Amino acid sequence: MNGALGRMGRRIITLAAEDSEITLTGAVDISFENQIGTDVGEIIGIGKLGVSVKKDLTETINNADVVVDFTWPDNILKTAEICGNDNIPLVIGTTGLKTEERNEFKRLVSTIPCVYAPNMSVGVNLLFKLTAEAAAILGDDYDIEISETHHRFKKDAPSGTANRLAEIVAETLDRNITQDARYGRHGITGERTQKEIGIHSMRLGDVVGEHTVTFGTVGERIELVHKAHSRDALAKGALRAAKFIVKAQPGLYDMQDILGLK
Repeated sequence: MNGALGRMGRRIITLAAEDSEITLTGAVDISFENQIGTDVGEIIGIGKLGVSVKKDLTETINNADVVVDFTWPDNILKTAEICGNDNIPLVIGTTGLKTEERNEFKRLVSTIPCVYAPNMSVGVNLLFKLTAEAAAILGDDYDIEISETHHRFKKDAPSGTANRLAEIVAETLDRNITQDARYGRHGITGERTQKEIGIHSMRLGDVVGEHTVTFGTVGERIELVHKAHSRDALAKGALRAAKFIVKAQPGLYDMQDILGLK
């Protein structure tokens, strides 16, 4: 587990400890230097697991069947390079990669099985599918706005999930995400264009994650909403992805593949 002491890492390790099919072999986190060498189970409050926190992924990867990474964008390429060189399947739940970084990431994992998903909850991935279906049915007659809310500690905006929702709309309606996305509005913006995809972010307290896709036209409005009440939905999805990817052929997968939604 890379990012073992982060919010997601702690929940993934906790749920993994309750799963008879999973054994934790390594815990890595460079953000908590004072905890290096301490048993990760004792740190997160679930009892001794016999796995101490390490500072570098290379210290633990030899015993791994799969690496799960929930760290930060600057670290993903390093993780991808290590797993690619050691032929270790990889599950990435970190968001915030820029286009050029995403291309480099794909190159680094091209020889291994890898799950890369902006959100690993079953419900959000159903939202992805429903958004595509609604956009296809409603077409250009409906304005489309996407809003997301997360806790005050989240570093990237919009969320990876909101960006993916916007990409799905653009792909479905043959729009250009670079040209048609509108990230918030300020000042005299003029009338809304037909092809605009509005994307809005809020950061409040300890909100785990909320996403809304709104389709509106004169006379009516349709909303697709997903609210995460805890990180367990994402953690369970990450463990499901880990079980899937250790048996998969080399290639880049997402949760739609794992859940059979494609």
